[in-house]
Formats: sequence, structure tokens, C-alpha cells
Amino acid sequence: MRGRRWQAGANNRFAVLRRAFRRSAPPTMSSFDELSYTTPPSPPFDSISSIRYSPTNPDQLLVSSWDTTVRFYEIGENGVKPSEAKAKFDHRAAVLACAFSADAAHAYSGGLDTSVRELDLSTEKITNLGTHNDSISSMTFTRSNNALITGSWDRTLRFWDARASTPQQSSHNTPERIYAIDHVNNTLVVAMASRLFHIYDIRKMDKPAQERESSLKYMTRSLACMPDGQGYATASVEGRIAVEYFDPSPASQDKKYAFKCHRQTIADVDHVWPVNSLAFHPIYNTFASAGSDGTVSIWDHKVKKRLRQYPKFPGPVAAVAFNCDGSKIAVGVSYTWDEGEAGLRANPVTPWVGVRKVGDEVKVGFLFPFRDFAARNHVLIKSIL
Repeated sequence: MRGRRWQAGANNRFAVLRRAFRRSAPPTMSSFDELSYTTPPSPPFDSISSIRYSPTNPDQLLVSSWDTTVRFYEIGENGVKPSEAKAKFDHRAAVLACAFSADAAHAYSGGLDTSVRELDLSTEKITNLGTHNDSISSMTFTRSNNALITGSWDRTLRFWDARASTPQQSSHNTPERIYAIDHVNNTLVVAMASRLFHIYDIRKMDKPAQERESSLKYMTRSLACMPDGQGYATASVEGRIAVEYFDPSPASQDKKYAFKCHRQTIADVDHVWPVNSLAFHPIYNTFASAGSDGTVSIWDHKVKKRLRQYPKFPGPVAAVAFNCDGSKIAVGVSYTWDEGEAGLRANPVTPWVGVRKVGDEVKVGFLFPFRDFAARNHVLIKSIL
């Protein structure tokens, strides 16, 4: 019940999620292909907030949850090597974000209790690095300056160095509550309330290099930077994804576009679901999107095509991530509170984490064979900007 009260508090902050036009029919499990996935033991028992893969080991990942834990797994292979729950870190409140250090010896976490923690993955020791003044919504670790960056609803970005006697290195004010952050190379993207975006050079944090307004009409739900450093993708609660580019020149900005996704027409009614998570493939620069409709799709943003949609999961997909060598994708299924307590009672979802190998569907220019369902799911994205 305690976790539910925290979740209800977060829902009050994100009241837009309760808009009537998103009260959609729940996904079904009619086509779920569970045998294609390796599942770790002891999954979270409450909603999954994030999944992060190790930057050095393609089989190790973190899962943070509203059940107040961060779980550290090593994923095996069905019938060959069992998966292992290597560690579990308990917190005082729901955990909203987690990240690995550059060498993957440590992890970091933050959430509703406002504390930033370092987690020693070998000894399971937890070290409190400091606090924000409100809940921590997102974090990312930068290899270039070996720093953890956290974003909070207190309208600040903070930089941390766990090796220093004073871990908090700096704090930078933002005009609105921070919902998501991500970085590539020395570029940091910050998504905020009121559809605001700031783009920083992390070597010059005195002011943002660019200030933008979201191309999407509704609240930002997810954000991911392109591995090639050219731009980022962002998604909203209203079933849309925007592809943006860092270069402010008119020629580059003319390339940006947005498209509808994670939607379905049922009985002549257009059902729209939030896009909860985005993840770019580390090699091919294609990306995955995960929605409350229970689907994960792979997109080639260069040619504006969907390359693959995996069979539907038995509940909303809360988080998705590719591993460091791009050979696997991890999927976290759990209730995402789009329908509040009533939705949970009507359609309970057991939290589930699964990992599957990926193939040619993540490669640029791949066209999934046109068999039955593939023919329906291979679509051309139409630019709407």
C-alpha cells in the first residue's frame, strides 16, 4: 500500500495521464511469444521504472522498480545457462532511475526519497552520495568526465563524483521539473515539464547551448539520444515519437519529423497509448519504442520505416533497453498507471522482465518478410511536421 500511495502522488503530478482520450482497451496476451525470451529469477513485484544494461558486459543489467528495489541480474541462455539474480538493493521509497558506472563496478539509483545512492555490485554496499530537494526522475553516467548526472522534479541538474570527498560537484537550475535526461558524447539533453527541452555541452554547463520546445503536443514520456551523436528521439503520452537533430542549421532542422505510433482502431474507436520507453541500437542507430499498448517496435528513422513489431506482451511495456554489443533487447512489462487504481483492479499485470536475441530486424534497411502479420506491421512513417 505504501508504494501505491507514492505512485498516486506521482500520478497527481502527471494528471494529464488521466485524460479521457487515452482510456484505452487493455492489451491482450493472445500473441505473446514467451519462449523467445530468457527471464531472470525474482522479478520486481511492483511497476518497473527503468532497465539499464552494463556498458561492459552484454549479459548484465539493472532493473529499478516501484517496489523500492534495484535488482542486478546476469542473464543466461535457456537450456544452457540459468539466469542469476546477483544482487538486490533495498531503498526507502520507489526507485525511478538507475545507471551503471563506466566500468560497471558500481551502479547508481534515485527516486521518490530524493537520495542519490552508489551501489557496489560486488559487495552490495550502499553509499548515500547526497540528495535533491524533490524526487529524482532520471540519471545518466558520462564516461568523458566520469560523472553521474541526475535530474529532479526540484528543477535542478546535479553532477556527482563518488570518488570525491564532497560527491556533489555542481548544481544547475532549470526552468521546469525534469522528466528525462540522456547524453551522447558531450551533449546532454534535458526534457522538462511544459514541453521544454534544453541541450547542454557538459563541458560548459553555465547555460544551455540550445533551448527548444517539444515538437509534440503533449507531455514528454521518454527520451533517447542517437549513438552517432546526430540527435535524439522523444516520445509523448499521446502515442507519438519525434526525431530531432542537434545541428541548429535550417537544413538539419528541416529533417526533423514526428509520427503516430502505439495506436489501434478497435470497434471504430482510435485507441492511443503512451510511449513509455525508447532505446537506440548501439551499432545500427535504429531504435526501439515500448508502449502501454503492450508492444515493442523497431524503427529505422533514416528511411522512416518500422522494421519489426514483436508479438504483443500481456501488459504495458514500461521499459526497453539494448545491451552493449547490440545482440539482445530487454523488455520490462508492468502496469504503468495510465488508468489509475481502477485500471489495475480491472486488468492486473504481473511484472515481468524478458531478454531476447535480436537479428536482422535491427539493421538499417531491413525489410521484415511480408507474411500475414508482418505485412500489416511494416509501415511507412508519415512526417507530420
